[in-house]
Amino acid sequence: MKYWVGVTDNHWFNFLSEKRFEEVNFWQPSATPAFNPANVPTGMPFLFKLKRPHNHIAGGGFFITFSILPLPLAWEVFGEKNGASSIEEFRELVEPLASGHRKPDADIGCSVLANPFFLDPSHWISDPPGWASNIVRGKMFDSTTTEGQHIWDRVRSHLEFRVEPNNLEVNSISVIHEQSSKYGSPISVRPRLGQSSFRILVTEAYKRKCAITGESTLIALEAAHIVPYSKDSNHDVRNGLLLRADFHRLFDVGLVSVTPDLQIRISPRIREAWFNGKIYYRLDKQPLAVLPDKHELRPDPDRLEWHYKNVFQS
Repeated sequence: MKYWVGVTDNHWFNFLSEKRFEEVNFWQPSATPAFNPANVPTGMPFLFKLKRPHNHIAGGGFFITFSILPLPLAWEVFGEKNGASSIEEFRELVEPLASGHRKPDADIGCSVLANPFFLDPSHWISDPPGWASNIVRGKMFDSTTTEGQHIWDRVRSHLEFRVEPNNLEVNSISVIHEQSSKYGSPISVRPRLGQSSFRILVTEAYKRKCAITGESTLIALEAAHIVPYSKDSNHDVRNGLLLRADFHRLFDVGLVSVTPDLQIRISPRIREAWFNGKIYYRLDKQPLAVLPDKHELRPDPDRLEWHYKNVFQS
């Protein structure tokens, strides 16, 4: 099993260790990923190595996906999960680490991590084997090597849940997490998608374009749940559509829907209530403009049928 050890901002670590969110954004000022996200499985362990004066591995999480976002949008998506209490504080963390020619609020790299854990300081791992002092961003380890096994065994021994290699290669549409008990025998864990992870995964699945219009202005796009989370309780990518903000609102209240055969429907209620809607009606009965390339990430027909029958105002 491979896992990443990333050099971690100490302020970021300290802030998030107090918050205990279900997911976090391990950001970097560069938009270039430290490793190729396409070559690692969803759920890969991602460990946190503090900077001096500590120089210890002190926690970690489980890799979900990587995305490039302008700083203000990263704040909108993750908020305090960025490791700061405000967008101003977030900027103060990013800017000193960025190159001198960087534009304000430029793109940053975002590694989305689920189920972060923070080890008790007495369990921190100092001077991990195989780590060179000139490593700036991080290093990939393999648990089948001596040094990789040494680090992973020490981390795993201090977790309240057990992570086994054969439980980590899960895809982005079936990521689950079995809650661990504070007491008793540890159990296996897989990371659960949170709201921020859901938004990023849906955004990337739809190639950063609105499913209905093809609009690609990223700041105007939102991840919509087909069946509301309050009913489905699952941030499954197949329960999502990337929609322009106005279509998201119309979809949520049933003035827009998508049939199981991926046809757009516009409710006559728009015309009846507001004597308007020409820009919407021209899309009625048209196919979706954008779909995920991977068939397994496309919207679930059963959920689309539920929305069309139960929410859409026909």
